[in-house]
Amino acid sequence: MASSSLIGHSKTALDTPALLVDLDVMEANIARIAATCRAHGVAWRPHSKAHKTPEIARKQIAAGAIGVTCAKLGEAEVMAASGIRDILIANQIVGPIKIGRLIGLADRADPIICADSSENLMELDAAARRAGKRLKVAIEVNIGMNRAGVEPGTPVLALAREIASRPGLRFVGLVGWESQATTIADSAEKERVVRDAVAALAASARACKEAGHTVEVVSCGGTGTFPYCAKQPGVTEVQVGGAIFSDMHYRTHYHVDFPPALTVLATVTSRPTPTRIVVDAGKKTMSGDAAMPAPTGLPAIGAVKLSAEHAKIELERPSDTPRIGDKIEFIVGYSDTTVHLHEEIIGVRGGHIEAVWPVAGRGKIK
Repeated sequence: MASSSLIGHSKTALDTPALLVDLDVMEANIARIAATCRAHGVAWRPHSKAHKTPEIARKQIAAGAIGVTCAKLGEAEVMAASGIRDILIANQIVGPIKIGRLIGLADRADPIICADSSENLMELDAAARRAGKRLKVAIEVNIGMNRAGVEPGTPVLALAREIASRPGLRFVGLVGWESQATTIADSAEKERVVRDAVAALAASARACKEAGHTVEVVSCGGTGTFPYCAKQPGVTEVQVGGAIFSDMHYRTHYHVDFPPALTVLATVTSRPTPTRIVVDAGKKTMSGDAAMPAPTGLPAIGAVKLSAEHAKIELERPSDTPRIGDKIEFIVGYSDTTVHLHEEIIGVRGGHIEAVWPVAGRGKIK
């Protein structure tokens, strides 16, 4: 039976495994982020890599988000196809195949792309000029993550100068990610690390302005650094995304206090012993890479283990419940590596099914 035919029914009517989002919790999380951004005078451009679902992006925009941030060009194409135009692709777009797709995307959306090398700028500029277009480019700046990005200061100025000199490109600003602060438990120390990292980004933006460049975008921030990222001087927008769902990874490792909205519903398929529960949801349903999923509504749990198609729960003490056929919800371990495993997200309110949304960005890794 199709999930959409069960709208209005209890969530327990669903076949399993099923990915659920509690709409009341998610909407409250969305409202909290939007209100915090408004209070600090920054825009919200949430990352869509966690939800990959245009219907959720539209909820964020209705709450005040200016657009979306996408990790991959394929995600941006999905969002553009749903009518979302204001898109930051927080990644380098490299090579003739992807750049050709980017040129096509610019016909139906208004994308900003990130760059951190002259080589990439050359190919972007050449393709844009051949197509008679001008691409918006932001410089990715390494403010402590030590992945991609040029260093703050002089290297940023040099790349801004090069972008401005190329007729197929338009320099729009800077993007950075202060991820080194995410796992810091002490709030004062986390705020200090965020402040120092973002200060380097803001200083680079000021230097670009002083050199005569227009800086429209200074973008940073994620769930693990919220709300501190939104408070920093010079920031124009934050990319906080995963907080709308929250999960065990964010709550346990990043010390965020957003309540979890995303769960996996599973069915008990075996009770081999009074302390062992086996369900029909494993690694192909919910990831345990960043944090283990957490079963809810059970007696004290000793251990959870995922195999390909099953989860095994060991209780600390014998229990007659749950029984075979009963259903259990798991708070997901990490939403980013769980949602993409599913074809749909089931929106639930008050325990009843309200919406069924295709995960349209599923598999869009190119």
